[in-house]
Amino acid sequence: MTDKKRCFVVMGFGIKTDLATGRKLNLDNAYRNMIKPAVEQTGLECVRADEIPHSGSIDVQMYLELLTADVVVADISTANANAIYELGIRHALRPRTTVVISESGLTYPFDLNHILITSYTHLGDDVGVGEARRFIELLSGNLRQILESPAPDSPIYTFLADLTPPQRQAAARAGEVLHRTAEALALRQPSGSESSLSTFTKQGEKAIRDSDFAQAKAMFQTALGLTDARSRPSRQMARREPYLLQRLALATYKARQPTAVAALQEALEILKPLSPEDSNDPETVGLLGSIHKHLYEEGDGEDHLQQAIRYFSRGYFLRNDVYHGINLAALLTLRAASSLDPTEQEKIADLVDANRIRAELVALCRAELERIDRRLETETDHDTKEHQVHQDWERRYWCAATMVGAYFGLGAWPEYRKAREEVAGLNPPAWMSATLDKYLATIGPALEQCGQLLSPAWHRGDA
Repeated sequence: MTDKKRCFVVMGFGIKTDLATGRKLNLDNAYRNMIKPAVEQTGLECVRADEIPHSGSIDVQMYLELLTADVVVADISTANANAIYELGIRHALRPRTTVVISESGLTYPFDLNHILITSYTHLGDDVGVGEARRFIELLSGNLRQILESPAPDSPIYTFLADLTPPQRQAAARAGEVLHRTAEALALRQPSGSESSLSTFTKQGEKAIRDSDFAQAKAMFQTALGLTDARSRPSRQMARREPYLLQRLALATYKARQPTAVAALQEALEILKPLSPEDSNDPETVGLLGSIHKHLYEEGDGEDHLQQAIRYFSRGYFLRNDVYHGINLAALLTLRAASSLDPTEQEKIADLVDANRIRAELVALCRAELERIDRRLETETDHDTKEHQVHQDWERRYWCAATMVGAYFGLGAWPEYRKAREEVAGLNPPAWMSATLDKYLATIGPALEQCGQLLSPAWHRGDA
């Protein structure tokens, strides 16, 4: 055990969706790149709930941390219900040494308006390098200040000044229980091993990056407490961490075991606890759209094309997500070329809708590329700017690739060729280029079949 003072970080982990806005935030990147560095810069030991080795229920250790931690940093971004609940517990247990932070896009619930909340700006996938540097200094300064201040920061102890917090002896006993539990768990683990949720999710994410989807599936199953591929996640875990179910579903259908169709059907079963018929979570509906699209491509029935259109439509119109949009445009084009559109009018309607979406996507991607350029223009430090360029590379690539797909569908060949040159100039890995080529190969025949219904008619240019 360390003699350092301890900071417990209350927040979600993985990719979380702010259901009020549809924005997706990678909270792990906010934790790794800002919160943990700021805490450690202050000289505190930093731990988040998913980093605690445990067996059985984590709730006991979570409550003990909320009671005994010298400092709690609560990130309530995306209005995460678990984080707000745990913040309330901390405010009830301890009069002071609690810092509340959030991403700047959060619409605060009314009861939090009177609490000091320090904001940072999140880009979605990551945090800008300059913003991370700014916030590390800001948060570390706030932490030093609250450690020195005797004033309460809990609204409970502010408004109920005569309230007596739990006795220090009780907190000390709870801390001893926490330490003994951690030591006992460490003794039960083989040397060098960990059983924390963070370990399994990190291994799962690494396996996805390495395209080892069978390994990724095993790691996310373990994180969810599953015993085999046929086990169903508990409703409790599904409600608490939909992110784990989403990543398990992704790894499952990409693993293609025992067959591609069987894996896709299994992924649909995994997502059932997330209420597919009612969900407005863009990540969930995007996965459902992808699964049904692949089932259609595998020849499992035209109904899957209809389902894929339904889910991608929901995801696109929720948040103008370019991934949902470019897939939706492709699927509308495929439906126009299928028996699902039996009349010429229906085919024209789908083709026109697809092209309207493509034009919107071009505008969305141009705006995103301009935001990237403006962010780089404001950064003066050379090393930081180089880091930001690397951080923004994938975002820039998918914007450019989306514009290639959009211009192809629109038959705008000069713009298409220019966008292809930009994509090639980014030197993407082979799998990214293959993804784009597959997209174009999928919609090309459908446009050749019915593109003459458009005015002007679509024709294959010098692509």
